[in-house]
Amino acid sequence: MIPTYELDDDQWDRLVRDVAKHFSEVTISRGFQYFKRGKVVKLILPAERTVKAVVEGGDLYHVSINLDSLSSSRCDCPVGYNCKHMFASLLRYADMHNRPVHSLINAKSITGASAPQAQSRAASYNEARQLAAKKAAEDLALLQKQAKRIAELSVKEWHEWFELATASLMQSSRNTQFINDALAAIYRHKTSLPADVDAFFLLHAHFYVLGKLTKQPQDVSGYMYSYLAFHTHHAASDLQGKIAQRIVQMVKTTASPGNESRARQTLDYLRREMLTETHDSRYYLHHYLQVWRGWFLSSTNNAASANEEEIARIDETANQLALPSSPLALNVAQAALKTYQRKDEEAWELLRAVDEQSNIPEDFLLGLLEHLTETEDWPRLPDWLAEIAPLLNLRRANSVRVYSEYWDLAMRHLPEAGPQMWDSLVSLLPLTRELYEKKLLETGQWQRWMDYQLSLGSDPLEFRVTDLAPIDKGAPEALLPFYHQAVERYVLLKNRDGYKTAVKLLKRLAKLYKRLKRESRWEEFFDAFVDRHSRLRALQEELRKGKLLI
Repeated sequence: MIPTYELDDDQWDRLVRDVAKHFSEVTISRGFQYFKRGKVVKLILPAERTVKAVVEGGDLYHVSINLDSLSSSRCDCPVGYNCKHMFASLLRYADMHNRPVHSLINAKSITGASAPQAQSRAASYNEARQLAAKKAAEDLALLQKQAKRIAELSVKEWHEWFELATASLMQSSRNTQFINDALAAIYRHKTSLPADVDAFFLLHAHFYVLGKLTKQPQDVSGYMYSYLAFHTHHAASDLQGKIAQRIVQMVKTTASPGNESRARQTLDYLRREMLTETHDSRYYLHHYLQVWRGWFLSSTNNAASANEEEIARIDETANQLALPSSPLALNVAQAALKTYQRKDEEAWELLRAVDEQSNIPEDFLLGLLEHLTETEDWPRLPDWLAEIAPLLNLRRANSVRVYSEYWDLAMRHLPEAGPQMWDSLVSLLPLTRELYEKKLLETGQWQRWMDYQLSLGSDPLEFRVTDLAPIDKGAPEALLPFYHQAVERYVLLKNRDGYKTAVKLLKRLAKLYKRLKRESRWEEFFDAFVDRHSRLRALQEELRKGKLLI
């Protein structure tokens, strides 16, 4: 959040004194750690001298601070007041006003010094404050000056301008509020632009904020945050969705000859960002491929040559950045371009190499399948489905669903790919169990489904009646061994509950034999069953209770 009022010098000095009076050294130290780690996930200023914040600790704690009376301020943590959550919120508040947070951290030594020391520190503090104010004024002047030239600036210069516009927010917690505040700061200073320039400018504003959101930020002491919290990833995902929409909306804009330079600069920017991302932070890869496919590949008459040239640019950029020979982004991006060239074997080789080192982003793999369906390249789709299945996380229900839908498309356009689908699903069992069973039932392969259940030792009682209804109708005889196996398993438990369950299944068997008009086979089996287990008195009793034995 951007403050709507100034914190004057008298108010700041009073805050330093109040901190020294109300907070212990231990609390100050712990609160500083919370501030450094971005634990203040939300802070608002409902009134000029009121601060409300949400701080992430053992739980989400709500802080309410009256700057005119810290003694009456409260936090809903177990401590209740003058706690580390409250101090972390004050540091965030000070930082938003461009005040030196270390003055609050050192408040006790500043206010408790001898007169000469206090005067010396006050002089140093005033000098530092004057320098900070001078730099802020210079930055604002440069910001306003450059704002008039935005239409003339390069993409690189835009990003430098974004830095100036958002400088006061860099210690803020990385969340959805940070996105809103950063974009608001950029919009506040930008001038009116031609429609096409404005589209590129706003797209890069979103790219810039995405980078600040996802790259581990440093605080004023040089501390590097060690992780990105859940709320940061959630905010980044939402922002990615908006960026993807903008890229699609700009396809016609980029096709205009006058916009070729900015489109190329955008691709260059994304290529570098994509290659410099860490394994744990892969946000730009998707947008790089989206821009390449949507803006460049779709408008060229020689896709093979264009892809080859772009692969060379990726290698060149990687060499300039002195990257390792096979980082994830490098191989994954090149695999995509090889796919667009129809060089599937080379693409698969690259993907296998990546998979040995790291998990490949699932949206990338599904994006390649999407490319094949968009281009209606049906003959290649089954091969790709078989090849990438081991690379997908098929433990996730959504992944299984999407993967299944692509097989549905492949089979609809290429029915002869059936054996390939079955081989692929069987090779990945048990990960593909749910999908394998679903496909068997959908295609009426009752016996194959039943053989699989028998091999697993499945229990008929694990299934609802509606689950078994298609088999009961299409191939009822396939259910016979299913029930027989389960009956024997429950008898072997040799307890009353097992016998009761066995009798329940025997009743189903009797009805099934009767419906199949094989009563003689049932009688033959049942007589042998009773004779074999004649010594199990409890079982005999349950058979009589179930009216199977007189």
